[in-house]
Parts: sequence; C-alpha cells; structure tokens
Amino acid sequence: MASEPVRQLSLFGVEASEPSPADLAGLLAGPGQVVRMGGTARVSVVVDAAWRVHVLVAEFAARGLTGTWVPSADQHLGVRTAYATALAPLGASWLRGAVKHPPPKFHLDGPRLRLWSVAAGSPETLGFVLRLGPSDEGCWEVVGAALAAVGLPAVLLGPRAGGPAYRITGRRRLARLAELVGDRPPAAPAAGWPSSDIGR
Repeated sequence: MASEPVRQLSLFGVEASEPSPADLAGLLAGPGQVVRMGGTARVSVVVDAAWRVHVLVAEFAARGLTGTWVPSADQHLGVRTAYATALAPLGASWLRGAVKHPPPKFHLDGPRLRLWSVAAGSPETLGFVLRLGPSDEGCWEVVGAALAAVGLPAVLLGPRAGGPAYRITGRRRLARLAELVGDRPPAAPAAGWPSSDIGR
C-alpha cells in the first residue's frame, strides 16, 4: 500500500505554532488599524468581499476573539474585533500616540501572512498583491523588509501603480507564500488564494 507523501512543515508556516492574538499583527502590516481603550485594544480592517469577512471572523474566534462587521463606504465592509485585553500588547507595541508603526524587530510568519492575505491579498496577472494602508507610509519600508526576511522580497507599488501594495512575483516566491499561508479557507475563492500557478 502506497504511503501518503510527507509534507515538510515550514518553520514559519501556519502549522508551526498555535493561533495567537499576536497574529493580528499581520492585519496591521496591511491596511488594518488598532485602537486602545484602557487596558484593552481593538483591531479593525476594511475589506472588499464578504468571503473575507467570514474567514476573518472565524480566524478571530480561533484566537479567542469576538469579531463583528459593518457596511463601510463604497460597498466595502468593516471587520473588527471586540475590545480585548489579549490585544493590549499589540496596541501598545504598534501605536506611537495615535499613529500606527511597526514595533522594533517586527517580523512576519505564516499566521500573520495568512491574515494579511485574507484581508487584503489578491492575485493579478504578474503575481500576488498584498495591500497596504494608504495613510501608513511610515510602515511600508519596515513591512517590506519583513517580507524579504521570510523569503518574499516584493515590489512596492505606489498609489499611481494601483497601490499602495507589495507585489510578490515569480513561481518560487509564490510557492513560498502559498507554503507559509497554508491551505485555502473553504469560503475563499480558489482563484483568490496564493498559489505558485498565479501569473503563469
């Protein structure tokens, strides 16, 4: 009887660690925002499709967080967690006053990239695009360095090029991204999830 092929787990992939509220740093690397209140914090992000809402709320629940959504401008949807003490460290490390900025030694891994891909990732002809916050210009360079550090050097697209966003290209890099983010969530369209076949 043939044995099942053994898939090697990535050191940084989604299967390498248990889900944690700290994973929501992936949303903050993209267009997500964090707000503090007392000893709690709340993370929110605006998305462009209903499937993203369903997946994010499920990802929040897997981390012990309650998620809700509201209609936003231009037929978009706002998804947010409830205020939670578990998110307080994220708020403290990412905010300088009211301004979002990655903390020292910020890094990306599978769970963080998965959440970023769910909220703001999309395939295009040339590769896979991870969108950034339009008003978060002070974060872009640090986030780009964190992508490169996990084997995903990417091209920064400015607003005139359809960004702000990072574009990941090349079969090897796209395969690396797909490895890191893990299996496609059932609610996500097959054509909307990272794959080494994008751009072929």
